[in-house]
Amino acid sequence: MSRIDNPQHDQEVGSADATQDTTRIDDVRIGAVRPLISPALLLDELPVPPATQALVETSRAQIADVLKGRDDRLVAVVGPCSIHDHDQALEYARHLKRVADELKDDLLIVMRVYFEKPRTTVGWKGYINDPRLDGSFRINEGLRAARQLLLDINGLGLPTGTEFLDLLSPQYIADLVAWGAIGARTTESQSHRQLASGLSCPIGFKNGTDGGVQVAADAIVAARASHAFMGMTKMGLAAIFETRGNDDAHVILRGGKQGPNYDRASVDACCAALAKAELPQQVMIDCSHANSNKQHQRQIDVAHDIASQLAGGDRRIIGVMIESHLEEGRQDLTPGVPLKRGVSITDACLGWTQTEPVLDELAAAVRARRMG
Repeated sequence: MSRIDNPQHDQEVGSADATQDTTRIDDVRIGAVRPLISPALLLDELPVPPATQALVETSRAQIADVLKGRDDRLVAVVGPCSIHDHDQALEYARHLKRVADELKDDLLIVMRVYFEKPRTTVGWKGYINDPRLDGSFRINEGLRAARQLLLDINGLGLPTGTEFLDLLSPQYIADLVAWGAIGARTTESQSHRQLASGLSCPIGFKNGTDGGVQVAADAIVAARASHAFMGMTKMGLAAIFETRGNDDAHVILRGGKQGPNYDRASVDACCAALAKAELPQQVMIDCSHANSNKQHQRQIDVAHDIASQLAGGDRRIIGVMIESHLEEGRQDLTPGVPLKRGVSITDACLGWTQTEPVLDELAAAVRARRMG
C-alpha cells in the first residue's frame, strides 16, 4: 500500500530519500513571501525628468562645495520627522521652497523627506513599509508613493534629503536624493558604511546613541574607502558591487545619552577627533533628538546657539537639521481615530510658523560670519 503524501512537506515522486526535505530547517519563521517590484520597473514607470536630473546633480555639487569650503553657505536640512501623507508633505514643500528662494544666498535648503523610521522596539516603520498606516505593509505601493513624492518635491525646484535605513530601498529612490544620512543606530553598521561608500550623494553620519563621535569618524573613514559587497541590481538580481568610495561624508552631532553636543565645546571635541583621524574638521548639527532632549520647541534654543557660533566666525559648522511640519507637536497613530492635519505621527516637530524665524536667524548668522 502506497504511503499518503504529507502536504506540509515537499517530496518528489520516487523513493523516500530522493529529495531531501529541508522545510524543517529553512524559513521556519517566515509567514509569507510576496513579490517585490524591481527597481528598474519602478524607474521605468516613474522616470526622472531632465529638469529634476539637473536639480539633483547641481544640488549634490553645491553641497559638496560647502563640504570642500568652496561655498560659505549653511546646508539646512529641514522637514518632517517622517512622511506619512503625500499632500501634506507637498504643501510643506511649497512653504519651504518659498523660503529657500528668499534665503538662497545664505542657506542651501534641502527638504527632509524621511520614509523609513528606525524603531527602538516596535511601531510604525515608515511610509515605504506601511503607506496605508494600517499594518498592511503594502511595500510596493509605498515604494511607488515615495518615488512619486520625491519627483513632485524636486519638481518644485527643491532638493531632497533622506535617511538610508533599508539596504535595498536606495535602488528605488536614491537617484532623486541630493543628500543622505545614516542614523545613530546604524552608523556603526559595516553594511551601511559600505552602502555609503557607493551612494552618489553626500552623506552624513550621526554620532552614536551614546553621544560618542568616534564611531562617526570611523564611519567616514570607511565610507571614503572602496568596498565589495553583495546587493541587488536595478533589475532585481543579486550581484557583487564594487564601490569607489564617497569623499563627501561628514559628521552629524545629534546628542546622546550623556546629553546634548551642539555647543562650542562639543564642536571642538568633535573636530579634535576628526583631526586625529586626518579628516576635514566640519560638522552638521541636528537641532532635534538628544540635542533638544526630545522637546521639539527646544530646537529653537539649539538653533539660536548655533547661530551665535556662526556669527562668531565658526566655519566648521557646515549644516543644521531641523524637524518641522505644518503644525507643531506629534500625535499617536491610533486605529479608528482620525489624524490631525499636518502633525507628525513620529517625533514631535516645530510648526511652520515657528520654523521660518529660525531659518531667518540662521541666514543672518551666515551673513555675519561672511562679514566677520
